[in-house]
This record gives sequence, C-alpha cells and structure tokens, in this order.
Amino acid sequence: MATPIDTFRAGAFDSHRPPAEDDIKTCIHCGFCLPTCPTYVLWGEEMDSPRGRIVLMRQGLEPGSDMDAMAVHFDRCLGCMACVTACPSGVGYDRLIEATRPQVERNHRRPFRERAFRRACFELFTHPGRLRALVPLAALAGRLRPERLRWLERFPRLAAATRIAPDVALSAAWRRLPAHTPARGTSRGRVGLLQGCVARVIFPAVNEATVRVLAAEGFDVAAPATPSCCGALQLHSGAEPEALARARETIAAFEDCDTVVVNAAGCGSAMKDYGRLLSDDPAWAERAAAFSARVRDITELLAGVEPRAPRHPIQFGDTPTPGDMRVAYHDACHLAHAQGLRAEPRALLAGIPGLEVAEPAGWEVCCGSAGLYNLLQPEAAAELGRRKAANLAATGAGMVVAGNPGCALQIAAHLGLPVRHPVELLDASIHGRSL
Repeated sequence: MATPIDTFRAGAFDSHRPPAEDDIKTCIHCGFCLPTCPTYVLWGEEMDSPRGRIVLMRQGLEPGSDMDAMAVHFDRCLGCMACVTACPSGVGYDRLIEATRPQVERNHRRPFRERAFRRACFELFTHPGRLRALVPLAALAGRLRPERLRWLERFPRLAAATRIAPDVALSAAWRRLPAHTPARGTSRGRVGLLQGCVARVIFPAVNEATVRVLAAEGFDVAAPATPSCCGALQLHSGAEPEALARARETIAAFEDCDTVVVNAAGCGSAMKDYGRLLSDDPAWAERAAAFSARVRDITELLAGVEPRAPRHPIQFGDTPTPGDMRVAYHDACHLAHAQGLRAEPRALLAGIPGLEVAEPAGWEVCCGSAGLYNLLQPEAAAELGRRKAANLAATGAGMVVAGNPGCALQIAAHLGLPVRHPVELLDASIHGRSL
C-alpha cells in the first residue's frame, strides 16, 4: 500500500525525491549532448537542451525558485536519453528527468484542459478493454478519405492522434493470446511475456510472433492477461503514484517466472527501473530489485542464447526471391539509449539469410514518438517524424524494422513503408511466413 507523500517546499521542487544534486554537479556543460538532443536540434534554445534543463534543475533546488517558469522546458523534453549515450562525463540525465517530471505534476498547476487531456490519455491508452471498444471506430476512420477529416486540423492534438492512428483490423477487438504456450523440445526455462496496453490491441501480431519465436527457441511462455499496463506511460509523464501502483501489480504478476520478456522498448526501460523507483518502499524494494534484474527485451534474450530453430530466407510480398529485401533498422530510444541495446537486434537480423540491414543517418535522434509526446507536443513531434522519415527513406530500404510500438506508429504516419518489429522477421524466417 502506497504511503502518502510528506513534503515541504522551499523552492520549485518539494522534498520528495527531488533531482539529486550529485547528479546535477556531474554535468560539466561540455555540449556533447547538444547535437543529439531533439529539441535543441529543432530550436537551438539553451533551455531546451539537456545542459540547459540541468541548469534549471539546479535553480529548482534553490529557495524562492519558481516551477511555473521552468515547467515548459521540462515538458518539451522527450526523455529520449540520447544525451546519456553522448555524455562523456556519465551524467545521469535519465535519473534527473525522471525525478523532475513528478515534481512538475505536483508543483505546477496546469490549465484545466491540459489536465483533462492528460487524464483522458491515461484513462484510454493504459486500458486495453477501452481501446478494444474503439477498434470499430478506428477501422472506420481508416477507411475515410483524408479530406473528410480536415476539420480536425482546428484541434491539433486530435488531428495528431488521427494522423498516427494505424489501420486496425476488426479482429483486434477479440484477439487474445493463450495464457500458456509450451516450449518446443526441451525447455530452457519459463518466461513471462508482458502483453502491454497499446501493443496487445494495436499490434497483436507482434505479441503472437513473440510467443511463437520463444516457444520455437525452447521457452515455456506465460502471457497473463493482467497486468494490463506496466506504468511506463505514467512514469514518463510524471504521474508517479499511478506508475508505482502499476509497477507493483506487474511485479506480483511475474514473480514465478525465470525471466520477464518485453517487446516494447519503453515498457522494458521502465520495468528495468522498478528497483530504483521502489527503493524507498520497505515492502517492495527487494522484490522490485529482483524483478528488474530478470527483465529482458526480446532481442536481448534471444541474442544471448544459442539459436535452436533454423532460419530461412523470408518471402517479402511480391519480391521475386525469398530474402530479397533491404530493411532499415530504426533504433528506438528506450532500447538504444535507455537500455544500451544496439548490437542485439542487429545480430538477430543478421542471422536471417539474404536480409540486408541498412543504417539510417541520425540514428541517435528521436523520431518524436516518446510515449505521449506526439500527442502532447504535436508540432515538434511531427517535425521530428518528418526528419526521421527522410533519413529512413534515404537508405533505399523497402521496409523499416523498429522495436517499439510508439516508434512504429510515428514512423508509419510519416513514411509510406511498412514498419515491422524484429521479432516478426524472426518469426517469418523460422516458420516460413511471408511478410
């Protein structure tokens, strides 16, 4: 049971888990982060760069500082963690921004419409049952001609949601994963698969491919219907109480599994951070640390074991020869930067016969998805999406491969190419499925 937050406030930040001064002091303001920061790349404003925000965090610890003047710059941060990868001094900007976001939510009074919109996002996207109820409407909207939806441009956030909405099959309203799938051959262990909130409804094929590949590689797969959400969306938006409640539910659901597998980069990043998030909760600290140590991205797990299932060339649509395809690999920020996983997905793709993997320029810069960012900051997100799409298109690839559902939605909205998860290609290669 969560305990009430007991705080006092002298400056912009209150006393409950403010950004750590030791982390702030690590920054030497060298500027290596600047070319990798999406908002600095867009606007060239110092306060919208990692080192500028760290200056604001330092000010926020001082008596008399004002959160209202700072909040806009913290809100503009995508939380992509590219600066963490670029920083030569090891500044823990990931810890700093994750500590700052709840401070903003507690100490900055947002306008009613802003609060209502954020609440609506949490009440919809983190509840698969509610998303499934909207599948028929989404399927209908996907069949409408764009000119029929131009009136939405008067409402930028609603228009942004419509632009990134995928073509959803009606079957998504009732597709379900089996609760248990046995390993093929001798079992290597029992893994739990987080089905996710948005992913299980919008991308059910990714979860289904994940189960088939894991079973083919010798794992017993448990895919419980609950938890419905891991709390990543809330965590990355500063809704700390809700995020921690989801974290506790997720930990409890998978404690009997040897490994917890995730196929969404943002979820995996959050789940690996549970140990730190719950470190001051005596009832959950040890359980959370043990849980986080068992979390693996699907590409991380598979790249770390000897393959059992043979790989075969893939038939891509109308390509004349199986395997005759050049794909562009997109580094999801919460996989490459937050989890440090770049080699693993590439190694798995390299094991598929005949597949050529192209590397786009600007891999380190975010596509603009970033959880709810493309709905909360639609103009900046759209520009980042266009830039990412241009870099991917320049590779000459016929398909994009990305390990995060938010990235897949964002890229597909700005690029006329199919976007697939790495595990979908593995599944096609192992089981002879066409893509």
